[in-house]
Amino acid sequence: LTAKIRRIASSLRGKNAPAARPVLQEQADLLEQNVHLTCMDKFLPVLYQKPACLFSYCEKGDLLYISELVNVKEKMRTAQFHWNEDLKGYLADGTLCRHLDTYSFAWPDALSFFEKQGTVFLDTFARGSYEIPTNLLLNFTARQLSVWGGSTQILADDLHEMLNKKWACAVLAGNERSAHTTAVDLQAAGINAYYTEDSNEIARGAVAVLPGSLSAGAEWPGSFFGLVTHGKLLQNSRHKKSKRDKNSSPISSLAELEPGDYVVHESHGIGVYEGIHKIDTHGIIKDYIKIRYAKGDTLYVPVTQLDLVSRYIGPREDANVRLHKLGGTEWQKTKTRVRHAVQDIAKELIKLYAARMHAKGHAFSPDTEMQRDFESRFEFDETDDQLRCVEEIKSDMEREAPMDRLLCGDVGFGKTEVALRAAFKCICDGKQCALLVPTTILAWQHYQTALQRMEGFPINIELLSRFRTSKQQEEVIKKLKRGEVDLVIGTHRLISKDVRFRDLGLVIVDEEQRFGVTQKEKLKNLCNNVDVLTLSATPIPRTLNMAMSGIRDMSVLEEAPHDRHPVQTYVLEHDEGILADAVRRELRRGGQVYWLHNDVASITRVAARLKARVPEVRVGIGHGKMSEQELSEVWRQMIDHEIDVLVCTTIIETGVDVPNANTLIIDNADRLGLSQLHQIRGRVGRSSRRAYAYFTFMPNKVLSEIAQKRLSAIREFTEFGSGFKIAMRDLEIRGAGNLLGGEQHGHMEAVGYDMYLKLLGDAVAAEKGEAPPQGEECLMDLQMPAHIPEDYICDRGGRIEMYRRIADIRSDEDALDVTDELIDRYGDPPKSVGGLIQIALLRNQAGLCGLTEVKQQQGQLLLYPKELDMKWIAQLSAQYPQRVLVNAGNRPYLSLHLQPDEDVLSLLKEILHTSPKMHSGRKNAAKEMDKSVSV
Repeated sequence: LTAKIRRIASSLRGKNAPAARPVLQEQADLLEQNVHLTCMDKFLPVLYQKPACLFSYCEKGDLLYISELVNVKEKMRTAQFHWNEDLKGYLADGTLCRHLDTYSFAWPDALSFFEKQGTVFLDTFARGSYEIPTNLLLNFTARQLSVWGGSTQILADDLHEMLNKKWACAVLAGNERSAHTTAVDLQAAGINAYYTEDSNEIARGAVAVLPGSLSAGAEWPGSFFGLVTHGKLLQNSRHKKSKRDKNSSPISSLAELEPGDYVVHESHGIGVYEGIHKIDTHGIIKDYIKIRYAKGDTLYVPVTQLDLVSRYIGPREDANVRLHKLGGTEWQKTKTRVRHAVQDIAKELIKLYAARMHAKGHAFSPDTEMQRDFESRFEFDETDDQLRCVEEIKSDMEREAPMDRLLCGDVGFGKTEVALRAAFKCICDGKQCALLVPTTILAWQHYQTALQRMEGFPINIELLSRFRTSKQQEEVIKKLKRGEVDLVIGTHRLISKDVRFRDLGLVIVDEEQRFGVTQKEKLKNLCNNVDVLTLSATPIPRTLNMAMSGIRDMSVLEEAPHDRHPVQTYVLEHDEGILADAVRRELRRGGQVYWLHNDVASITRVAARLKARVPEVRVGIGHGKMSEQELSEVWRQMIDHEIDVLVCTTIIETGVDVPNANTLIIDNADRLGLSQLHQIRGRVGRSSRRAYAYFTFMPNKVLSEIAQKRLSAIREFTEFGSGFKIAMRDLEIRGAGNLLGGEQHGHMEAVGYDMYLKLLGDAVAAEKGEAPPQGEECLMDLQMPAHIPEDYICDRGGRIEMYRRIADIRSDEDALDVTDELIDRYGDPPKSVGGLIQIALLRNQAGLCGLTEVKQQQGQLLLYPKELDMKWIAQLSAQYPQRVLVNAGNRPYLSLHLQPDEDVLSLLKEILHTSPKMHSGRKNAAKEMDKSVSV
């Protein structure tokens, strides 16, 4: 090969030849030295006379299985785009080999091959047609099982249901120890369960518990078989969140990464993730994340530095993303450009913040006895998150500066109760409170809730919306002006010019993002110098909270109310037989059903068809074109259980709370947005009963790729708090133009959502005069096993998730939290995992000491500081006599001779604790914490 490359180099002609010739000669030299080149692909025509690929090895009669044809097409299209980019680069530098363009298998070639070869297509969603003719379409019914959330009782209940049908059941319970424990727990719960390692021993009418793991469980009704997996069985059963975890970036979890996905490395830019690779160096095994960059360049990132890597979220998923060149300057230039752009935004945000801080508002009094009485009458147990958010809001209200706080929580997490406690506090001080909502239905719902919660207290509550006649509205407006109304709940009618308050103290805005630009301008006038609390069920990523920290205060509800279960979610073709059975099942347990059909013209026909198929059902209809009186009557009937099934439009999306409604059916779910589907699903499952949601699409309909992604996501994310993940997935599918506006969308596209928010957060901190984060980014390479064995955490996604948690370690407390979580979920960690945790902790401490790299090689421990600290060097020389050497070359470093069998981790810990920078960094961090607490 090298001889051929040299011949090609010597025969080059043209304007690029002088530059290309030494490049090819150098590459030939490297190959002769057994150095692997990342650009080896370009020499394919030199090595092989004709192109070949995986399909070239298929013989006639071989059966080919293609999983998710649409995804295969997308991956091939993306690969073709990057291949073409590489060809352009080789052409530009004059090193393009002849006929290299034919060494790529494009999508049309693949389709032609599939048509000739015997091919079986496996797809999640039934499709009416394919890009090539199909002889037979089989619909094999399988349903993904819901998340168990660690509750053995819920698991036992569902297993009982399967066993009563004489199904065969299997539980994959992780490692051997976990499997034995799970079998014992299930036996104690009255389940006929047994431990086995042989999958052939799975018998009907019993539960086999085996070692192993899959990403999700499923049930196959046609085969009478159910499978529960370790990841779902023990998920977050007793997961104790560290302080770091609460604030860490949730960007579409790295656990969801698949090879081929785009990622962003903080120092090197956008690349393609190619999986976890084990590298054995002199018998020491370590895991690395492999990232491919432009021109085939490859970067291996140690898993201890996974905090530097995030999933790329930018434009729509079907857009082409340009990869950066490893070692090039483009990425740093791009970051600099975006950094300058966000500085203007930061200045504007700080100006708003300063104006709010200097404004004079009303400082509310501390809680009264009546306030405590009101809160004690809450019929449910508050979650810890609810209590914390209430205290944060009250603390803001008791300050003189006007409050501007965002209360964010997933659907059904108890935001309304928190808001009512704030409203009650306002009223106790003799002030008026306004609750502004986007829809009449939501206004009516909040009005009913407030009447019920504040019953028995001397509080006058009124409703201002189209559910009131013109005469009634005029009367409410007069009372507001005279101060005879304590709490008014209304739609945009509240911000009309004719509405005046006598003494407004608090404005609560529910779902602010659903108001238009004009309405928001009017809202600003209403909220001038009064406290403002905004509620949002549309989840906002916690990274946004970090970026805007101190600009708009934020309280987050992340804990689900007690005794709530995740909604069992199905995505299927519309089948009236299956849906009628679902309705009957709900009726048998005395519940109610929402049937969402978002077309007013045909909604009556849908209700009639349901009545014909299930004659015993009492059907009601609700949609936005009905009169106020008709809608009000429908909701009264639903709440009083005079209706079994409400056939309705998306009017139920916000706020409707009917705890007895625990089955949801949606027609044409592929036409709705992802966040909208999640919001609507939150209308069921608001009691201690298991709830069911059926998202349907028309039979034989060819779903668009975006619709498939939405339906896959809504089925995948069923656990509590998944709204954050759904918001990020929706951002991936739709792009972020609506979130940021045109110009900023371009900046975010250049660096990815996560990096954009980090740069914005840094700019805001700089404008506020806060110290930038202390410490350097330190690379650490120690000769000791540091990886998570596959037999300890079987699931690939689970390993990546835990690698990210370990890379995020910043303190001893974080390290203990991660260790506790590992023991809790997977058993005692092996030595290689313990080493990984210690390295992650020491890496952060080394950065605080000003070190950029720590390396162990040939019996030496090498420390590379950003700047030489002579006092520290003298101290180390005294502490370790005749062992410390200093190299003051272009890249200065300290070398410390290692003694035989010396514990390198303990030694490094001792060295770092002697550094003056380590202690000053901790003091600065403590000062910043005290400063933020005092603010």
